[in-house]
This record gives sequence, C-alpha cells and structure tokens, in this order.
Amino acid sequence: MKHNTSISIIGCGFVGKLLAQQLLHKNISVAGYVSSDNSLAECHSKKIPCQLINLDTPRMDLDLSGQRVIYLAPPPHSGRIDTRMRHFLAAIDKHVPEKLILISTTGVYGNCDGAWIDETWPLNPTADRAHRRADAEQQVQQFCQQHSIPLVILRVAGIYGPGKIPVERIKSGEPIVNQQDSPFTNRIHVADLVTVCERALLSQTITGIYNVTDGHPGTMYEYFTGVAARLKLPAPPAISLQQAKQQLSVGMLSYMAESRRIDNARLLKDFGIVMQFPDLERGLESL
Repeated sequence: MKHNTSISIIGCGFVGKLLAQQLLHKNISVAGYVSSDNSLAECHSKKIPCQLINLDTPRMDLDLSGQRVIYLAPPPHSGRIDTRMRHFLAAIDKHVPEKLILISTTGVYGNCDGAWIDETWPLNPTADRAHRRADAEQQVQQFCQQHSIPLVILRVAGIYGPGKIPVERIKSGEPIVNQQDSPFTNRIHVADLVTVCERALLSQTITGIYNVTDGHPGTMYEYFTGVAARLKLPAPPAISLQQAKQQLSVGMLSYMAESRRIDNARLLKDFGIVMQFPDLERGLESL
C-alpha cells in the first residue's frame, strides 16, 4: 500500500541511506539530496531517488512544500556558524515543508563533568563543531516559528553499528585513555536512530527537542576495548590523560575534554519505542 506522506532527506549519507531504504520498503515516497557524484551514484545503486544539491551556494530555490523533511547534512568544516543551514532555509523560504526534523548533537551541552543531562539542560557548546550545531538549531527554531512549521530537533549521541565502528583505529594500535581518566560518552546504534528518525517524520504529534541515545552511557575506554574484544583484536594500549595530552590528536583530545551522561526518558516516553540495542553489549553482539 502506497503511503501518502512524501519524505525529503537532505544529506542522504550513512544514516540517510538506511532511513530511505526503510521508508521505501514501506512504500513511502522518498527523495534524497546529496552533495557529491559519489553519493549520488551510491544512492542510485540502492534504488534511492536522489539529486545533487550544493548547500555552499547562497542562491538556490528548493520547493519542499507538502514534504516532511529531515536535515542530516553536516555543517561546514570550520567556524561557529552553520552557513549551509542558512543557505538551505533561504532556499525553501518560498515553498516551506509540512514538517522539519533536524539532526543535531548532544555536543551542544558541552562538558557537564559526568552529570546526567536532560533536554532542559542549558546549551554550553565548547568545540567549534558543537557551536555550529547550536547555531543550526537556533536558525531552524526561528524559521519554523516564523512559518508555523512543526519542528523536531534530535540531539544525537555517538552513532555506531555495522560499518560505523573504529576498526582501523583499533588495528593501528593508537593508545586510548585508561578507564579511570576516561570521560563518559553516550551512544546510539544506527538501527535505533533510523527508527527514531522514521517515527519523528511520520508522527502527527511529536514535536520539540529530544536526546537520542540508548540511555546507558559508558566510557570511551569501555567502548574501544569492547569493540576490540568483539572483533577478537588486541585491546589498544591504555595511557593516562597526562600522557594523552602529548600523544593524541587535537580532535580526539577535544572529545576527551567533555563528559556527560545523557538521559533519554523523554524520547522513550513520547516516541513509545523500545530500543533494539539498549546498551553497548547488545549493540556489539549485532556486529
């Protein structure tokens, strides 16, 4: 049976392709938008209707009226402003969608020293990449308010799953920070994330901001050693945070500087879902 809802996926990458396939499987009309010929070819090989879009161009027109839109496109690589979001919103200003879903990040909360965080926690981004996400959230909130469009913001934790685990890093033997110095991190299995995205798009009632995580935070040490054990690889050498400051990349250290435990009670209640992979142990079993 053909569903009468039409979905547009802006940024049809790793998550977008899995979402598109799940929706198409249910006879829901889907259009993907990607920024590279490679992504376009990959979408077509998976039978996903798709077209090219350049979000770095200020002047473009996009008619998404009557569409339910999920925005998965990454922000630009630098700065604190999401210029791509600015261009996208300008492009749809004359033909606005029926509903908008934005994928954001739990990084917008910044460092919380391991505290439990729900959606009421104030934003305190520290890394530039988190500032860009917070900026995108603000832009979309203003736009949707102005046009009276229902909006869902999904603040997503670290995504893992088949094809999205740090195999190469573990094989490289690069050290990780030991258990006692390792910050809390939060994760969501990609299969559960796709279900959340689908529910947000198709629901008539769900709006607002949601933390998307399995609700079982762990440390980065537990994650890397858990993946290594599951793949029967040697565990990476563990070093202290002091040593890490000399040895690890700036990018990795910026992740190590933030510790928080993300509460997902609101998501579970409003979305009425049961996580397929409620913790890392079960998630890794699926690999």
